[in-house]
Amino acid sequence: MIFVSRPIAIDPDLLRAFLFLAEEGSFTRAAERTGRTQSAVSMQVQRLESLLGQKLLQRSRGGPVDLTPHGRLLLGRAAEMVALNDAIWSAFRTPLVSGSVRLGTPDDYAWRYLPPVLARFADTHPAVQVEVICAQSEELVERLKAGDLDLTLVSEGVEPTGWPAVPLWRGPLLWITSERHATHRREPLPLAIAGTRCSWGGAAIRALEAAGRRYRVAYMSGSQAGALAPVLAGLAVTVSIPSWLPEGVVALRPGEVLPPLPEFAILMLKTRRKAAPSAEVLAAHIKETFHREAAKAAKSPALYASAA
Repeated sequence: MIFVSRPIAIDPDLLRAFLFLAEEGSFTRAAERTGRTQSAVSMQVQRLESLLGQKLLQRSRGGPVDLTPHGRLLLGRAAEMVALNDAIWSAFRTPLVSGSVRLGTPDDYAWRYLPPVLARFADTHPAVQVEVICAQSEELVERLKAGDLDLTLVSEGVEPTGWPAVPLWRGPLLWITSERHATHRREPLPLAIAGTRCSWGGAAIRALEAAGRRYRVAYMSGSQAGALAPVLAGLAVTVSIPSWLPEGVVALRPGEVLPPLPEFAILMLKTRRKAAPSAEVLAAHIKETFHREAAKAAKSPALYASAA
């Protein structure tokens, strides 16, 4: 008879501490997210390493925390286990929330950020119907003010004065060019923007004019996805945040070829009317997703084009 040792159950809290540490790269920031001390987080990870019999982290004095090969192997599986644990817990412990939520978002944010938000929200609140409205930020603000939306994502600079805004992300705007064509070297510079009221396009034009760089608006689209089409073809450059970019386009290093662009923020605005519980829960999911994405992006090197 062959005896096989029974696997030891892994505490989800140990996996959660490991995930926060992997995302943040810092015991200090991981401790802030868990609500524990740095030493408590360190002990949790050490206990997890002891259970698995493998080192998961490369620790360096004063530097960021890196994952070992075993740590990288665990990362995706730990995320799945914690997500399943949380989904089961929420399904049985969270009060049933029903109804509908009207969520506004520019299309480029929808592609990049909404899939994980909606998937997680559907797991924990299957009785809620989410209506997603894609439009430019200015239109979304008007619809929110008119009571047609419960919450919306918008680009910084369009929020009404005095309207509370939840910051979700802040970072630099970048010039985006073709990976195969030196479109950014052309004179005058062909520019693709997402409409005349596009805040990103406005920032690009102001930067070019301040630097004395000749340009022409060669393509105009109602969406950022449409503005990327001529960039892929090598016919224009555009601007974007360093998030989702299709294969075939790359970002220019800030200030290397074209004038530097300002920092930019993505905001979440909520209705000033009494918000339904479903809207508040979805807003919390959105905020957490942006936090996770920002942590991952901070550890991923940006892909820049050659200055040639």
